[in-house]
Amino acid sequence: MLTLRGVSRKFGAIEALRAVDLDVGADELVVVLGPTGAGKTTLLRTIAGLETPDAGTMAMDGRDLASLAPAERDVALVFQNFSLYPMWSVRRNMEFPLRAPGRKLDEAEIAKRVAWAAELLRITKLLERPAGRLSGGEMQRVAIGRAIVRRPRMFLMDEPLTNLDAKLRETLRVELVALRRGLGTPMLFVTHDQAEALSMADRVAVLADGRVLQVGTPEDVYRRPASPVVARQLGQPAINLLRVRRDGAQWVTGAGVPVASATEGESATVGVRPEDVAPDGGAHEGVVKGVEDMGPTRTLRVEWAGAEIHIVAPKTAAAPRPGDRVRPKIDPARAIVWPS
Repeated sequence: MLTLRGVSRKFGAIEALRAVDLDVGADELVVVLGPTGAGKTTLLRTIAGLETPDAGTMAMDGRDLASLAPAERDVALVFQNFSLYPMWSVRRNMEFPLRAPGRKLDEAEIAKRVAWAAELLRITKLLERPAGRLSGGEMQRVAIGRAIVRRPRMFLMDEPLTNLDAKLRETLRVELVALRRGLGTPMLFVTHDQAEALSMADRVAVLADGRVLQVGTPEDVYRRPASPVVARQLGQPAINLLRVRRDGAQWVTGAGVPVASATEGESATVGVRPEDVAPDGGAHEGVVKGVEDMGPTRTLRVEWAGAEIHIVAPKTAAAPRPGDRVRPKIDPARAIVWPS
């Protein structure tokens, strides 16, 4: 449905997008994950036609986007700040895009589309209420409703759940996935929230400093990250990264602790997820520096092998305390090696 090749965008000396390649299928939800300043919003604005790329090509459904004005691209862009008219009713806000010049919809069709979207989003009872009197979650539902009444060819979502509380974000991301699937409309969703990326995406594109570093399923990107930079974007607590050197057939840390079987090269970075480190069973001691209760698990912060690592441990034994000694053991099958 959407194909980007070598798309770049500069603002003075700042390269917001650097040779971005990206595809979105006709019935797919692709999440672009990246920190603030990665270029996520610029990417959406460029696809929507609000920014002009300095290089590269973009095509939607086989048509060159450079030849299409923003209105002709038929995409719906949803922002994180709702962008509603506060004095207008919910109904009037949702009708607004349907009354744009060139739409030529009759009143019956407008009313039908608004009623359909309101029913899908469970906001029918709010239709006559002024938008300024809604909660944050209700406002975001209205903003999404205003997008879907258009029945666009693609949804572009610019961190639409960021300003909501954690529980509401969790609820709405489940609903958004179900809504997109029900409509059969492709969606490009950008976020800095790894939970949104892992739970919502058919595929994840990791963006940093304007570059797409890796694209794959959530499982691929989480378990087989292309680089330490990608690895740190996903996972809470963050992945443990250990600088290692070759010692015979083993990669060992600076303190001489073996952590994985050696491959090519003389030095490398080894990554291991906190849930892939057991707190006991290893040959070398570590000292617990902190313990965080996470409900069904505990996160241990441990000084070990010349570094500080995190271990996610089940609550199957008495809780260790700061100062206790443990013997971390890495699951070698889960260790990820990036040769230097």
